[in-house]
Amino acid sequence: MESQTPPPVPGGPPPLNPYAAPQAVVADFAPSDTLELAGRGMRLAGAIIDTILLMLLVVPLMFASGFIQMAMRGEQPGFGWSVAMGLAGFAIFLLINGYFLHQSGQTVAKKMLGMRIVDLHGEQPEFFRLVGLRYALMQLIQMVPIAGSVFGLIDVLFIFREDRRCIHDLIAGTRVVLV
Repeated sequence: MESQTPPPVPGGPPPLNPYAAPQAVVADFAPSDTLELAGRGMRLAGAIIDTILLMLLVVPLMFASGFIQMAMRGEQPGFGWSVAMGLAGFAIFLLINGYFLHQSGQTVAKKMLGMRIVDLHGEQPEFFRLVGLRYALMQLIQMVPIAGSVFGLIDVLFIFREDRRCIHDLIAGTRVVLV
């Protein structure tokens, strides 16, 4: 038996066709455009400042632990040493920047230079997203011999995209904007 569709009512909605494709409109998600992206040079300056601050504490630790002396003797540090230094460096990074990342989505350098990390809605990302995805995962990947260094280079080269988001921004769903 065929089902018949009632005739359209003049001036009313069109009759429903149960076999028609859905007509819902799905709007593409677009990041909030009210925030100005931080410039490439400013982000580079921030990365340099953050690295210098980190090295001021990590290098003395490397000397105290004997890591640098071992490398100066030409000895290849074992995997355990590398992991220990990586964890220590990350812990020091969190000591320096953890409070600011949690409070305002900023590292010390981003705070100094007037930048902050936001999600695609312009809101402060969750602390885990910042620390776990944007920083810890990236450091872990970059510890892989050779491939990690290549990945690190490709990551920062993504800054030349129109949206200025590096791979670590894409993974964490973040972007860097001016305050």
